[in-house]
Amino acid sequence: MCNICVFAGTTEGRELVEFLVGQPVQATVCVATEYGETLLPEAENITIQAGRIPVEDIIRMLQGTRFDLVIDATHPYATSITESICTACRETETEYLRLLRQSSEQAEDVVCVENAAAAAAFLETTRGNILLTTGSKELAAYSSIPDFTRRVYARVLPMDASLEACRAAGLKAAHVIAMQGPFSEEMDLATLRFADAAWMVTKDGGEAGGFPAKASAARKAGAGLVVIGRPPQREGLPFTAVLDVLCKRF
Repeated sequence: MCNICVFAGTTEGRELVEFLVGQPVQATVCVATEYGETLLPEAENITIQAGRIPVEDIIRMLQGTRFDLVIDATHPYATSITESICTACRETETEYLRLLRQSSEQAEDVVCVENAAAAAAFLETTRGNILLTTGSKELAAYSSIPDFTRRVYARVLPMDASLEACRAAGLKAAHVIAMQGPFSEEMDLATLRFADAAWMVTKDGGEAGGFPAKASAARKAGAGLVVIGRPPQREGLPFTAVLDVLCKRF
């Protein structure tokens, strides 16, 4: 039986694990949080490991269990973990396959920026409320925005760490929207209207990350869209092509 390691934490990662259930493979699935673990299916051929793993521990894991293949299905913006996985695979001579999420077409009226700091710098020049949909890790970057606590709303995962990050950034409880995606266009539109948002900040999460729904909702709400661009990506394959590889090999 083939032995596969999947680094998940995305919609595609979850769907990949669901595909592997009942297949003639043994899969070890790594996710960063216990919350991510709850979203994965339980099966006899699936072993789940929750928690952030430094590169040294990934190397030890790959040395201890000789995997036939490691699939990196982490988020396109999670460059640090991707580099760690690549380093570990190179050090242990383990085959590596990157599952790439397709990017989205950007409309002409979208404001594209390089990172959260650049998004905050642009928003400092604007007026109106702001809905952040980029998670809780970089909330501090937006604290320079005038009237931050009054203008900014954040949609984050319903996790203790996310809520603590919101508190640390100074967000009011009424401005924190703790929900698990993916979200429909209707939900995005309702959230924009709840926040009375003139601006929405997001990342290019592709269709799997709900980007088209966010873009459409922002247009309907009359809100400007600020998109944090993707960092450079390693070569890889889209979801369906990864499934084809697995079907042919295993």
